[in-house]
Amino acid sequence: MTHHRTLVVAAAAVLLAGCALTPAQRAPLKLTVLHTNDHHGRFWPNSDGEYGLAARKTLIDKIRAEVKASGGEVLLLDGGDINTGVPESDLQDAEPDFKGMNLLGYDAAAIGNHEFDKPLAVLDKQIKWSKFPLLAANIYNKTTGARMFEPYRVFERGGYRIAVVGLTTDDTSKMVMQSNVVNVEFRRPADEATRLIPELRGKADMVIAATHMGHFTDGKSGVNAPGDVEMARAVKGIDLIVGGHSQNPVCMASENKRNDAYVPGQPCAPDRQNGAWIVQAHEWGKYVGRADFVIDAGKVELVKYQLLPVNLKQRVSGQPPKLYGEAIVEDGAVRDFLKPFQDNGAARLTLP
Repeated sequence: MTHHRTLVVAAAAVLLAGCALTPAQRAPLKLTVLHTNDHHGRFWPNSDGEYGLAARKTLIDKIRAEVKASGGEVLLLDGGDINTGVPESDLQDAEPDFKGMNLLGYDAAAIGNHEFDKPLAVLDKQIKWSKFPLLAANIYNKTTGARMFEPYRVFERGGYRIAVVGLTTDDTSKMVMQSNVVNVEFRRPADEATRLIPELRGKADMVIAATHMGHFTDGKSGVNAPGDVEMARAVKGIDLIVGGHSQNPVCMASENKRNDAYVPGQPCAPDRQNGAWIVQAHEWGKYVGRADFVIDAGKVELVKYQLLPVNLKQRVSGQPPKLYGEAIVEDGAVRDFLKPFQDNGAARLTLP
């Protein structure tokens, strides 16, 4: 009897295996990628009530609820440079920023050049604070030849696998105190991507590069190291580049021509190079970028893209600032969490 039951169970397992869905048979995945970059210590709103993590949380939660109700999935990414820019943050090693981003549910972030503004011990501490991975595939220890950070992370969403690889500008070594990077090697991101992307394509249904390299229109980077456009042209197989570093909204007026006069609320068309969409959400959390994709039968299609302003205001001489779009109420729990950091930073800036 036991032998017969074993045969039945084995036969059932074979039958189930035969019924497993192939990639072509899976239901399409609606994936919304939300993104920010170049946060630079702006955990608290400015004096006009613009941006800040608490309002960003409200906006992201609203989008998450909408996407969930439609049967979709969300991935929240950042293009790096969480550090440096506001004294209240700088004096506290960006603790409110990293821990605040935990509360917003970030999935991953690129490592930016400003993450090396302080000694590596501070970055190590920030990595421990973060509940999301800080990714960089092209940063190596000169002595050991080993990568110093997690190069990529593969996320599962609705039965699909989304690979996110981090890449950091190789200009970093020229932009920070040499004592902070004395044993650090920043290899060319495109070279690293050339080796990694084929491997990731074998592991995932969609490949995203979270980069801190800069968007230079038509690949004209000038004195800067090559950025996202140049890498996309050189490396086949990237579906989306979530960028940072150049701190501009990437909204294209036409092919290879960026609209550098972009106004909040206007439509925004991301750049596209060699099959890769390239997005960047200006700086400081002024916007949350929203890219709605459908992944189906091996194809990744961008359905809609938006830059959503976070309480940005228009300034006209002689008039009070006027809000672009609807006001976003700050999330109370996030504001309450951040308030002691803001108060502590302000107190340390106050002369005795």
